[in-house]
Amino acid sequence: MNLKAIVKYKQDLKILFVALGYFFFARLGYFLVFEDIYILPTWPPSGLALAFLILLGRKSWPGITIGALLANILAYWNTGDLASDSVILLSSVIAAGHTLEALLGNYLIEKWIKKDQLFNKSIHVFRFLGIGFIIALVSAIIGTGALYFQGLFGIDEFLTRFVTWWVGNLVGILLFTPFILSFKEPITKDFKKGHLIEVIFFSIAVLIVFILLQQESLRYPVQQSIPFLVLPMLLWMAFRFHLAVAMTGTIIIGLISVYMTTQGVGPFVMETSGNAMLILQTFLGVISVSTIILSATQRERTEAQEELKSLNTNLEEIVKTRTKELEKENATRKKAEFELKTSNLELRKINAELDNFVYRVSHDLRAPIASMLGLLHLAKSDKNAEMKAVYLSKIEQSANLQDTFITEILDQSRNARLEVKREPIDFEKIINESFEQLKYSNTNEDVEKTLKIDLKDPFYSDPWRLKVIMNNVISNSIRYRNGKSPKINIDISTSNQNALINIKDNGRGIGQEHIDKVFDMFYRATDDNAGSGLGLYIVKETVSKLKGDVQIESTPKEGTTVSFVIPNLKN
Repeated sequence: MNLKAIVKYKQDLKILFVALGYFFFARLGYFLVFEDIYILPTWPPSGLALAFLILLGRKSWPGITIGALLANILAYWNTGDLASDSVILLSSVIAAGHTLEALLGNYLIEKWIKKDQLFNKSIHVFRFLGIGFIIALVSAIIGTGALYFQGLFGIDEFLTRFVTWWVGNLVGILLFTPFILSFKEPITKDFKKGHLIEVIFFSIAVLIVFILLQQESLRYPVQQSIPFLVLPMLLWMAFRFHLAVAMTGTIIIGLISVYMTTQGVGPFVMETSGNAMLILQTFLGVISVSTIILSATQRERTEAQEELKSLNTNLEEIVKTRTKELEKENATRKKAEFELKTSNLELRKINAELDNFVYRVSHDLRAPIASMLGLLHLAKSDKNAEMKAVYLSKIEQSANLQDTFITEILDQSRNARLEVKREPIDFEKIINESFEQLKYSNTNEDVEKTLKIDLKDPFYSDPWRLKVIMNNVISNSIRYRNGKSPKINIDISTSNQNALINIKDNGRGIGQEHIDKVFDMFYRATDDNAGSGLGLYIVKETVSKLKGDVQIESTPKEGTTVSFVIPNLKN
């Protein structure tokens, strides 16, 4: 049979499996029958039928009907009191009662408990017990009624027959349904040292009971005490082991008790078989219910301990996580406070510089314009051509001064506004362009330039900003010459990390009292050949934008050296 055929007939195989299982368990039940009254103390197929419907699904119910029908036909066929057609009819009614019992139990479990939570909690066990009481009544009423109407017993026996049938089915449900369903879950093999000690003590206790049973004088009281001695053992198994282990022990003790009682041995032997069977059924019901309830209670306790342990672990993790978050938030808050403080200081500085800037810009822009307007007025009124030329020369100087000032303002604005570019730097080209640009700005014919460049690695920076720096420093070296031809030495050394640039001149120099202020906005160390006071300020701000550093050293009448460290933006 191929795989497709197996899938196709899967439901049929389930029904066949249920039928065979029901029939086998029915024969087990008849094996334990009380011969003199022909009544069963327990009906194992009731527990098996309910368990199989829960495991295999409601559609497997025909297997219960088939198995029950065959088992009852075989049981009543050779009684001699019924005709064959009556046996078939009686067996069919009883089979229908057992099927209805299992279907009703499956429906109530789905509605009141849920299949996957059947023995998880003690409340579910009590609900299962209630369902067992109800569904056992159904089959007991149908089965006892069918036997009564077939004339197998009189009305005086009806109540006894009904109670024994009802209790037998109930005991079968309480014993075998939990037993079968308990194997649905994996059985843990966590056998600890404590378990071994308990097993040793238990074995010693069983040995003591066996020895006492061999004593003639103690045999009877020990036999009568066996049910009380067995109960602690079952409770211990339910408390310490999986439900499957506990129910296995319960069923073994139950079957042994039934067999011994049918053989006339043990504490349940009474003057009549009916009384013995009722006492035995009560014992079986009590031990099964006690085992299931204690097992469920222990499971609840274990789950509660695991949940508490998990909660403690999660709580510790939550506390650690929250502590880290608080530390991070605290660090972020401190950083924000520091940044806010720095920002406030920067804003104050900017505001002060802005106020000073607006005032000085308005003043320095108006001064050349006012000078040019005055010179134009003089030029208009003076008829002398030579004087007109003088006036035009001075107007040109004022215009150049204003143009230089506006260029410096634009450089400062662009430096503050534009992002830093990252491009390979050609130092020689930038320096030559600066000298070329300054060629006509001052008397620059005799400038002596010395350039030394040691380019070990490719150097990356912002070309425009480097040109602004060079323009301003070289312009100052030319402008503030010391009455002789300017000499400017430029020494550049690069590495993978930065560039060191030294620009040295032979100009008039700067007094030490001015060194700390020369980088301030609009600061002028001298009024001779007065500039805007923005040149070195723009140099400092531009170098700062490149994350570099600038230093100045100067000796009056000897010269000035401006040194830069500019980081390499290659990486």
